[in-house]
Amino acid sequence: MIEIEIDGKKFQVEPGKMIIEVADDAGIRIPRFCYHKKLSIAANCRMCLIEVEKAPKPLPACATPVSDGMVVHTHSARALDAQRSVMEFLLINHPLDCPICDQGGECELQDVAVGYGKDVSRYTEGKRSVKDKDIGSLVATDMTRCIHCTRCVRFGDEVLGVPQLGTIGRGGKTEIATYVEQSLDSVMSGNIIDLCPVGALTSKPFRFQARSWEMEQETNYSPHDCVGSNLHIQQRRQKVLRVAPKENEAINETWLSDRDRFSYLGLLHEDRLAEPLIKQNGEWKTVDWQFALNVAAEGIRKLIDAQGGQKIGAIISPNATTEEMYLLQKMMRALGSQNIDHRTRVTDVSDQKHIGAFPGMGFSIASIEEQSSILLIGSHVTHEQPIIGHRIRKAALQGSSIFAINLENYQFPFDLSDKLIVKPSALVWHLASVAKVLLTKQTNPDSELMAFLADLHVSEEANAFADKLMQFDKGCIFLGEIAQNHPQASAIRYFAELIGKMTNAQVGTLTTGANAAGAWLAGAVPHRSAAQKSVASPGLSAKQMFDAKLPAYLLFNIEPEYDCTHAQTAINALKDASLVVVMTPYVTEAIKEYADVILPIVPFTETSGTYVNVEGKWQHFSGTVKPFGEARPGWKVLRVLSNLLDLENFEFESSLDVLNTLKDSVDGILGGHHNALELPSKMNLPHEGLERITQWPIYRTDNLVRRAYALQENIVNTIPQIYVNNALAKKLACAEGDLIVVSQGQASVTLPLAINDALVDDGVYIPAGFQETATLNELFSPVTIVRS
Repeated sequence: MIEIEIDGKKFQVEPGKMIIEVADDAGIRIPRFCYHKKLSIAANCRMCLIEVEKAPKPLPACATPVSDGMVVHTHSARALDAQRSVMEFLLINHPLDCPICDQGGECELQDVAVGYGKDVSRYTEGKRSVKDKDIGSLVATDMTRCIHCTRCVRFGDEVLGVPQLGTIGRGGKTEIATYVEQSLDSVMSGNIIDLCPVGALTSKPFRFQARSWEMEQETNYSPHDCVGSNLHIQQRRQKVLRVAPKENEAINETWLSDRDRFSYLGLLHEDRLAEPLIKQNGEWKTVDWQFALNVAAEGIRKLIDAQGGQKIGAIISPNATTEEMYLLQKMMRALGSQNIDHRTRVTDVSDQKHIGAFPGMGFSIASIEEQSSILLIGSHVTHEQPIIGHRIRKAALQGSSIFAINLENYQFPFDLSDKLIVKPSALVWHLASVAKVLLTKQTNPDSELMAFLADLHVSEEANAFADKLMQFDKGCIFLGEIAQNHPQASAIRYFAELIGKMTNAQVGTLTTGANAAGAWLAGAVPHRSAAQKSVASPGLSAKQMFDAKLPAYLLFNIEPEYDCTHAQTAINALKDASLVVVMTPYVTEAIKEYADVILPIVPFTETSGTYVNVEGKWQHFSGTVKPFGEARPGWKVLRVLSNLLDLENFEFESSLDVLNTLKDSVDGILGGHHNALELPSKMNLPHEGLERITQWPIYRTDNLVRRAYALQENIVNTIPQIYVNNALAKKLACAEGDLIVVSQGQASVTLPLAINDALVDDGVYIPAGFQETATLNELFSPVTIVRS
């Protein structure tokens, strides 16, 4: 440690720190524009000039490292004169837009100008103007206001790993622009809105909506992925107008994905349901809550009396709150049914009894940066969990080796040390091949395993891949969406755990939705109730419920036509059921075709609740705005419905009552690990022909995101097309834009062809989450293609 003095106060500091960092830690404010603690030092705005004794001139505090005995003055006459001169220079070309600028009231330039600017400018020449750029549906530009701090440029280069913005021109003609006239195509581009210290880059959907001092804000958490990013929900007059990141170094740092930032635009979509609906004689009627709940309760009671409780199935969104999960499973089990599930996209649940308290990471999000190696299995992590993708990039920049076994050669913002790009049916085989190589290098390999893998041919690629994995002593393995939704998911989990054991790597599951961990802990799975208590006779999974064509279903915050793996099977089962009660914030014509009772519940901004993220962190939030119309929080609807069904122990007065009841029983339970998984009974042979590859695009993952217009208009958003690589297109004698008929079993769809050379050979990518592709049931299975 060394000693320095700032404004008469002495501090013991670490060598190498910059003066501005020491000053910030001590609460001494130094004005700045280009400096940001998460970005590299540029020192190009010069606003942070300070006086250092014995230095010949003022020095930038952001780029001057401390030295022993240094004496610094941040507010001396010399320092203030330098800061005021820089401020005057910056204002030479800055337009007087404050009355109409969205940044007004929260503008760093505005704040600093009040303290260091002059009332009258000495500059008499004309101000420069810069043509605005259209960089997409999320960020509005007014580049005449730009002061060239380059925060946005450095963010793209350093944080995103995608250099989409840069400086062009020289001197007074310098501009910030895209290198080619195009939109920003990153999933975290909205962060430049927060980084921009002036009004040059602002939120396009928020443009001219409100002033910062008019809005109130509440803390909330991401309702879309398992990270649990911390948010500020900002509203005026009971309308959500903006979402901004809340700093939490342990989770999302200061960043936010665009999905989390702009999904609020779907809150007041025209599909919002304001009042309960019931179907009478084939016609929909608006009724009050008491009538609707009585109809639902009476229908459930009659069905149980006639056929028993086990004939009812309940499926809940993985984005529901933990309290809603707990109440729904409690109600179902009180009715005599174990048919409760939140895994709308999972097909293979054969090993569910071996899953720990919940599938998660078992280690912290922040610790990802410390791993010496990371293996991604079936994961497009930068789209599925953008913040996790950012953490992996930081690990890579610090020297971590990143490996991937995927169905597509995704363009990650980090380099891969090695990769295996395989067909869906060959994913398990390649994992088993890697495991076999690692087994042969063990001192005492498991004889049963060696016998099981004896006939498995190991390719040169898999052999080299395994050799590289063996070089690291601390790492982690992530199972992504494809691995979890794969028809042989249990085998993938087994071999991932086996590889992790032999390479000293922890295995983490990057679950779908915001609250899968909460669902497992609350008991929203068919084989165990709350707090990991096994049930004597497990119920059906979500897929099994639809396959079984039960006579009654309760759907909570899902749209099966978009959210379920076997969408067409789900729709057919719902249409054949005698009773379907749907609890949803939105109503569509598709829902009206199969529902009998539709109860309006609220999204996350209008209720209180709790999410449990992938590392097991419980995050409770309160409603930001009042419920829309007559809609009600889901936990209240479930509580009252249970009361009407005469079920015991549902006397909850608040969501906190529900939460406390659950937490008392799960306190101390940790997740993220699997118990002893069983060796797969067999491994299916890889298919020789064309195979479908499927994922839910980042902006089609749930009912709120699908209704956020700015995200749907964004260049990142996938559209329903048939994607193949160039080699397959030539083999099929097809060209981009041709109408293609893809058949899978008895179903077929006709869509335009698009080229994606990142796809594996004979892989046909058909995105899920669209009405146009819902008739194709299987996510990963053989398909045939012909020109229309």
